[in-house]
Amino acid sequence: VTEPAAEPDMAEAASAAVDQAFIDHMHAHAEQLDELMFALADDDLEGAMTPAFWLSRHDTVEGVPEEWQVHVSGMREAALAVGRATDLESARAAAEEISANCQACHSAAGVAGPE
Repeated sequence: VTEPAAEPDMAEAASAAVDQAFIDHMHAHAEQLDELMFALADDDLEGAMTPAFWLSRHDTVEGVPEEWQVHVSGMREAALAVGRATDLESARAAAEEISANCQACHSAAGVAGPE
C-alpha cells in the first residue's frame, strides 16, 4: 500500500513562488518605501509623492500567491492614500499602512522582517 502524495504546505508553495526576480522586485518595494519614509521624516510631502506613485502603480511581478494578494492590494491602496494626502499627518498614517501590509505579507510568506 502506498501513501498518497502529501499536498504541499504553504511554506513549500511560498518558496516555489520566490525566485530572484521576485526577491529583486520586493527589494525595489523596500527601497521605494524607504524613500517615502525619508521624505516624510524630512517633512517633505511633495518628495513622498514619487515613491508613493511607484508603489501604487508599478508593474507586478509574476508568481505572487493568491493568499498574499490582499497585502499587495492593501499596500497599493495605502500608497494611493499617500498620493492623495494634503498634509503630513495623513500621509504618515497612510505610509504606516503601507508598512503594515508589507509586514503582514512577510508574515504570511514566513519571511522574517528587518532586525
